[in-house]
Amino acid sequence: PDLMLSAPFPVSPASLRRKIIRDLTGQTFFKQRVLLPLAAMRGAKADRATQGSSRATRGSPTTNDHDYEAVVTGRSVLPFLLVNLALLAAAILSGVWWAYFALWLLPLATWFPMVTRLRNIAEHACVEGSAEDPFRAARTTRARWWERAFIAPYWVNFHAEHHLFMHVPCWRLPSLHRAVSGRPQGERMEVADGYVSVLRRAASSRPAA
Repeated sequence: PDLMLSAPFPVSPASLRRKIIRDLTGQTFFKQRVLLPLAAMRGAKADRATQGSSRATRGSPTTNDHDYEAVVTGRSVLPFLLVNLALLAAAILSGVWWAYFALWLLPLATWFPMVTRLRNIAEHACVEGSAEDPFRAARTTRARWWERAFIAPYWVNFHAEHHLFMHVPCWRLPSLHRAVSGRPQGERMEVADGYVSVLRRAASSRPAA
């Protein structure tokens, strides 16, 4: 899924701006949390009806992608709804109902999709040789203090190291980065100097004339 999200890059600066605007205005959140689950459930119902008529005539079961997609969507949407209902109830009972909308739902629908997109771009977009070399399966980004505070908490910027040694806890990733960088194999790693530099590279494509 990471490669699928980062495959379209590089894109034009205008395309990247449109993506970020969709994130910050809640359009991405609405698509992911409302439109896609509804489309998957409608597709699953239609396929089940088709399967029923097919079994009645041929007596053989059929399978398709919509059923699988509906199962996966249901597993993710139901916990999401239950957790958010619990948070809203807790806020109401605490007398701060507004906090759920202002401090949780609004950032979740705007800032979080944008940060998720930026991190995914930094981690996987425009990394040459990622399919052949495990040391180039992802990118590590040197994050400044404000980038760590607003974009990359919990050392998620050390993504190449995470792919190489997924069992290493997040707080040990800086030490792992220093250890790997000190070896010859570390020279093959993709390391970027900040998220701004990665975004410039990801938005370096020009539309065809």
